[in-house]
Parts: sequence; structure tokens; C-alpha cells
Amino acid sequence: MVTPHNVPRFQATGGGAFSFTKAARKLPASESMIRCIQLKLFPRASLSSARSLSMAAVMLLSILVMAVASHAQQAPRAEVTADSINDEVQETLAASRQKLSTVRERLEQPGVDDMRLAELRVQAEDVASEVQGTSAEMETRLAQIEARLADLGEPPAAGQPPEAAAVTEERNRLTTERAELTVLTDDAAGLMSSANQTVATISTLRRDLFAQTLFKRTQLSGELFVVAGESLVLEIQELGGALGSWLSFAWKFKKLPLLASIFLSLGAALVFLSGGRRLFARLILRNASDEWPTYIKRLSLAFWSTVTRTLSLAAFLVASFLFLDGFNVLRRDIAPILAALFSFIWFVYFVSQLSYAVLSPRHSEWRLVRVTDRGAQILVTAIVAMAAINGLDYLLGAISEVLSAPLELTIAKSVVASLVIGVILLGLSFVRPIMAEGKADAEGRAWPRWLGYLLRVMGVLLLLTVLAGYAGLARFVATQIVLTGAVLVTVYIGILSGKAVGKQGVFAHTAVGERLGRRFNLGEVALDQVGLVAGLAIYVFALLLGIPLILLTWGFQITDIEVWVYRFFTRITIGNISISIVGILGGLLLFGLGYLATKWIQRWIDSHVLERSQVDAGVRNSVKTGIGYLGIGLAVIVGVSAAGVNLSSLALVASALSVGIGFGLQNVVSNFVSGLILLVERPFKVGDHIVTGTTEGIVKRISVRATEVETFRKQSIIVPNSDLINAPVGNWTHRNKVQRSEVPVSVAYGTDPEKVIAILLEIVEAVPEVLRNPEPHVDFMAFGASSLDFELRFHLADYTDGIRIRALVRIEILRRFEKEGIEIPFARQDIMILPRPRREDLKSTTGPADAVEDGAGV
Repeated sequence: MVTPHNVPRFQATGGGAFSFTKAARKLPASESMIRCIQLKLFPRASLSSARSLSMAAVMLLSILVMAVASHAQQAPRAEVTADSINDEVQETLAASRQKLSTVRERLEQPGVDDMRLAELRVQAEDVASEVQGTSAEMETRLAQIEARLADLGEPPAAGQPPEAAAVTEERNRLTTERAELTVLTDDAAGLMSSANQTVATISTLRRDLFAQTLFKRTQLSGELFVVAGESLVLEIQELGGALGSWLSFAWKFKKLPLLASIFLSLGAALVFLSGGRRLFARLILRNASDEWPTYIKRLSLAFWSTVTRTLSLAAFLVASFLFLDGFNVLRRDIAPILAALFSFIWFVYFVSQLSYAVLSPRHSEWRLVRVTDRGAQILVTAIVAMAAINGLDYLLGAISEVLSAPLELTIAKSVVASLVIGVILLGLSFVRPIMAEGKADAEGRAWPRWLGYLLRVMGVLLLLTVLAGYAGLARFVATQIVLTGAVLVTVYIGILSGKAVGKQGVFAHTAVGERLGRRFNLGEVALDQVGLVAGLAIYVFALLLGIPLILLTWGFQITDIEVWVYRFFTRITIGNISISIVGILGGLLLFGLGYLATKWIQRWIDSHVLERSQVDAGVRNSVKTGIGYLGIGLAVIVGVSAAGVNLSSLALVASALSVGIGFGLQNVVSNFVSGLILLVERPFKVGDHIVTGTTEGIVKRISVRATEVETFRKQSIIVPNSDLINAPVGNWTHRNKVQRSEVPVSVAYGTDPEKVIAILLEIVEAVPEVLRNPEPHVDFMAFGASSLDFELRFHLADYTDGIRIRALVRIEILRRFEKEGIEIPFARQDIMILPRPRREDLKSTTGPADAVEDGAGV
């Protein structure tokens, strides 16, 4: 069988060069099969000691005050020296050596079963882990000593000036400590090698025991079955006597605890039954009004009805056993029998529930496979019969083990059970269950050829294995056919259910999806995303439910599974790198909490501090962005530290990133740094009207890489921050929104300029939005080709009103000029069209041919 590799389960944590710590974990041994369903809590991963700056300052101040106040009253502490540290290491190694010796002594005891070997393997791994942690700390201390000795240098040679006495004393002390630690390191290496060898020995013993159990051959003869029959009669008598004496004793002397345990068990059954129906009624009960249920409904019903009902039964059986055991009603010889009986009941119920859910012999519309009604009934009967026979074999085996029945009886039971299961498989291969022509009540067709041959081959091989005398192998194969097959079918149905739920648009039309949509007002896209998450959750649930059961049926112990799960979540070793999923999850959790805290602080400062202080919107945005960068950076540092990543080990990564930044990421870094400069220097802020190159608009957002500018046509333009730093940028609202507006005006020649200036000033002074300081004025700009050119100039408090105000001023100017009779000229040109002269006229003309004077020749 496959056994876990030799990977240390714990990593000792060191307290520096002058302290050594140790971590150990023991798994308690079990005395009954009920041990397989007990849960164990896993230790949490160590979290980072990072704190906020304010809290650190307060704590540091408090510690300093308390230290100064109580300095004179402190009791003298024991001095920590190299000798005390080495003594502690010696004690740790001695304790580990004693644990390893105990494991070896128990390993040499006769009759050690596989469960006991698994527990001893865990204890040996604990010893190896302890010694490995201690060795790592000693190697760290040795490296520190070597570095310090290198700094001190060699002692002065003969004839050289003597060194200080303190230096000589320190060198001698470090040299002595190095020698002692070297001896202890060699001792720890030998002890760790011995522990690893013990682990390898236990793994070999488990493999040999598993192979011996499976491939041990027994000579089948008539004498064996005669002895088995006689032993069976005696076993029935002994079982009846044991049960009778136990019940009589419990009723006479423990009547109240017995009745209390029975009452509590019935109460637990009522709670599980009513609670299961209340919580999962829609998932486990068929809707009689639904004549043609969809495929996803049939899958969900089959999976959840099987899982919830079998888990409820398991919870009830476990609770009943714990109540009986907790009230001291069970005897040591009755407890294993009752545990085996409960396991038998659960196993048969699980297989029968799964068979009825998948084949549905009485409700063909809920059937998951295309088989006839008669075929479904035959298959359900055969499958439940095989499960009952296989489970009964294990139940009788447990009873024989408790009553110390002869081995012949156990072999005979396994032979009979395996023969019956083989015959049932052969019989199933000749059944014709496949639905033909879409009618469930019609005559069916035979199995597909490959499936029929597979059933015959499994049946024949099982029979041949039994007849050859390999009863253990036949029993194992029969168990895998029944139990592993049932678990695989359950997992497969769960995966199909998750796949169906995760399809696009399916979850929204389910009962759960419709209820969530009404309750939380979710749209189709949101429900589709929820369905995807639900499908993945069903995948994980099905795998977590099925994989441990399959491993248990293949001979692994619950201790092995616990160790694997613990290592998977706490320590995954890839080369020299150790990854802890618990640490990663803890780091992600701390990062999420830091992110949420940062967002809360941003909102609180913005709404309670900046808004009340009437700070400009751009300043508020810069403060919020800076707080966001700082908070997220601290959250990343805390999360990475909590995940177990040593920040000092990121120096190599940082150097590699610097090379990448120099080549491929320089633009990204340039934009990032430019964004920080924009936030700190604030040449413009959110809401400003800027002009850069061909881009003009309002700044909407300043992010890490780029700035979003919205034009007046509502087009968003993303401008890299480096372009805004390196190129000229015009900001209409850098300090305020005051803007000067100009309105050019032209009048005809002959108009009184002073009258025009007075009218323009009168018009602009009547506008309330125009500022009086600086005051409006009119400039006589030029003598135009056909007009006198003036320009009215005035200032507005808000530049966004410029277009509207200028339009109003122009309208008023036009109205006043018309009233005052002032003409606004326009460019005028006189065009004279001359006809082309005739040839005769040109000849009679005495002057030049192209000379036209006073209209001559026209």
C-alpha cells in the first residue's frame, strides 16, 4: 500500500541565537472503529507580529515607563549563558531519544496492527521533526559564532603586541561553545537519522502487512468448513450470552444512564430528521407535480438526497454511540461490536439510498440512466444485496475478533461472501436492462458489449480468486467493487451536478437562483457568477467527501489522512521552499482586512475631516489616494509576512525586478513615479480644466499609471502620467476659476468712439456675474479695412459661465447698437465685369491692345 513520505510534520521555531524552542504533536490512539469519524482541529499557522505605528508607539512608551518604575524592585533573573543553552539542548535531545526508544519498543511487541503502526509512524516523525528544528537552531548559532570569531581574528603570534583581555576571553568562550555545539549537532544528526530509519522501517512493515493480508493463501477443504460451522454455533452462543449479560447488567445497575442515552439518541434522531427536512426539503424530496423534471433537477436530487440522508444517519449513529459510551453503559467487549453494527447499518443505507436515487425504480421520470423499470428494480436489488453481504462479512469479522473465534470461521465467512458477490456479478452480466425505443415499461436490451464483458470478467476473477484460496484478496476486491464503486458514483454525480449548475444561464432558473434573485435583487449576470461559484463549491464538496472514503477503503488509516491533510495545509515542500496554505490564507485574510480598513479610513477622513474643513476636491482626492497607497502597501507587507515569506529573502527578487525595470518596465515605473509626483506637487487636480498637446478637457481621475481627461464632447482620454510631467500642460483652474473674457466689436467709420466705449461699459456693468475688480474695460484695437475695431474685456469668477455670459453680452450689444443707430460694418467689394473686346475693335484702336482708358473700346 502507499504510505506517506518521510516529510517532517513540524518546523521548530527559534527564538534567536540564545533560545531554543520545541514543538511536538501527539495523535491520540483509538480503541474502536468509531475513531474513523472523529474530527481533529488543526493548529493555526503563526501570524505576523506587525502592528500599526501608533499602537507600537503607545506600547513602547508604556513598556519604558513600567520598566523605569519597577527597575529597582525587579527580582534577579537567572542569567542565560552558553552552558544553560547547551543544557537545554541536551535535555531536548534526551527527551526525543526517549520518545524514539519508546516507539521502537512498541514496534517490537507482537500483534501490532496497521492502525497502531500508523500511530507509531506519526510519533517517529514527530521525533524527527523536533530534532530537525533543534539542529537548525544549533547550525544558526554555529554560523553566528564562526562570523564573530572571524571578526575577532586569530590570536596574536609570538612577538606581537598582546590583545585586550576581553577579546581573549570572548574568543575562548566562543571556541568552547562551538566545540560543544559541534558535538551536540553530530548527536542530533545521528538521532534524526535513527528516527528517519524508524519511519522507513514502519512504512516497510505496513506494506508487508498489507501484502501479507491480501496474498496469504489458504487451503480450502471440507475440514475447514466443518470447523467453521462448529465455531459459528459457539460464536452465536457466546454472542447471545455477552449481549444478554450486558443488557441485564445495564438494566439492573445502569438503568438511568441507559434510558438517558436512549432518550438522547432518539432526540438526536428527531433533530436530524426534522432539521434535514426543513433545510433540504427542496433538494431531497421529489415534486409530484413535476412530470418531466429537467436533467439538473434529477442530478441535484440524486446527489443531495444521498449525501444529506447518509450524513444525517451517520450523525445520529455517532451521537448514539457517544451517548452510550459517555454514560459508561458500554462494556469494552460490546463497544467494538456496536461500532461495527452501526458501520454496517450506515454502509447498507448509503448504497441503497444511492441506488434508489440514481435508478429510481418507481419513478422513471427521475431516473438518471436509460434503463427499463424491471431493469432498474433488478439492479437496485442486486446492488443492495452485494452491499449487505459485504457489510455483513465485516460485521461478523468484527464479532469474531472480539470473541476470539478461530481463524477458520473468518476465512469461511469471507469465502462465502466473495462467492455470492461473484455470482451476483455474473448474473448481472446477463440482464437486459437498457431501455429500447424510449419506453420504460417495454422489454429492454442487453448491456453494451464492453460493459457485459467487464461484469463477467470481474465475476469470474472474483470466483477464481476465492477458489485459489486467496480469501483476503477476494474480500478486498469485493469491498472495492461495492463501496469504492458507490463512492465513485456519488462523486461523479456531484461533479455532474456542479457542472450543470455552473453552466451559463442555468443557475438563474433554479429554485435557489430565483430565490436569491428576488431576495437580493440580482440580475442575470450576477446570478450566473453565483452559479459558477456554486458549481465549483459542489466540485470541492464532492471531492472532499469522496477521496477520504476511497482512501479508507483502500487500507489507509484515518491517521494517515490526518497527517496528509495537516501537511497539505501547513507545509508543502518544493525543493528548499516551504509553502503553508494556512499561512497563505491567513495572509490573504489579513490583506483583505487591511484593505477594508484602508477604505474605511479613507472614507472617514474624507467625510469627517476634509469635507468639514471645506478642503478643495483636488486636495481631498490627493489625500485619499495617498492614504490608499500607504494602507495597501502596509497590508501587502503584513499579508506577505503572515504568509510565512521572509521579506529579507526578497532581495534577490528585487534585484531581478530592478533589471527587468531597467529594460521592459521603465515606462511603467516612470508613469508610476510621475503619478506620485502629480499627487504631491499637484500641478493640476481632479476637476481642473487642462490643455496638453491636442488634448483639452476636465481631469476626472489621477491613477497610478495614467490620468483620465474627459473632453467637452464627453470623450475619455487616458494620458500617461509621464507625458503630463515631461510636456507643457496648461491649467485654466490652477489656482482659481477666474477667467478673462473678450468680446471683439467693430463699428463703421464715422461712429463716435467714445460713445461706443460708453455703451459697451454700460452693457457689461449690468451683468451681475462680471467682476468689478479687476474692472471691465474697452480697448480701441485698430483701424480696420472697413471698420473701427474695439475689444470688450471683463473677468468672470467662474470660467464655466464664459460662453453663456459672452452670448448674453453680444445679444445686448446688437440690441443697443440698433437702438442707437450704430452700424456694424461688414467687408464690401465692388466687382466690375468687362466683356471681351472683338478682334476688329482691337485692330482699329491706335493705342496698345490691352489699354482701356475712360471706357474706350468697351
